[in-house]
Amino acid sequence: MQQLAAEKQSNFLAIPVFYRLLATGFGSGYSPFASGTAGSLAGIVLYLPFIFIHQFFFLAVTVLFFFAGVIVSARMERAIGDDPSIVVIDEIVGMWVSLLFLPASVWVIGIAFILFRLFDIFKPSPARESEALKNGWGIMMDDIIAGLYTNLLVRLLLLFLPIG
Repeated sequence: MQQLAAEKQSNFLAIPVFYRLLATGFGSGYSPFASGTAGSLAGIVLYLPFIFIHQFFFLAVTVLFFFAGVIVSARMERAIGDDPSIVVIDEIVGMWVSLLFLPASVWVIGIAFILFRLFDIFKPSPARESEALKNGWGIMMDDIIAGLYTNLLVRLLLLFLPIG
């Protein structure tokens, strides 16, 4: 058992620091509890500067981070096991998908955060099935799907409630 832990530690340390920083959401994945929630909050903090920039640029950054997330997640999976809890780049990108092309208000961001966490935890189909994908794709895709569900539901809420 200790040998396995030492081997995982060694594999983890062999991953370049930049990969570890990106995969762990710049350290937010090391939260001692609710690392997914910490990663989602980091996603909001990292989203805030994009409020002042054209949303198509934010979309491009989101796509770039998605593919980077697949790469670093795959590397982390190979080193320390399937879907490690410290990997939260998926929550960051999922949170960004939740907020794409929506009004940047405190209410919208708050509602999107709550809905995203619920969709990420309960994983309605096809999010749950997408977790079976290999090489980092499963880690990223379930959160992309949760983000899409969130974005669509917030859009519906905005049609009926004055929260934007």
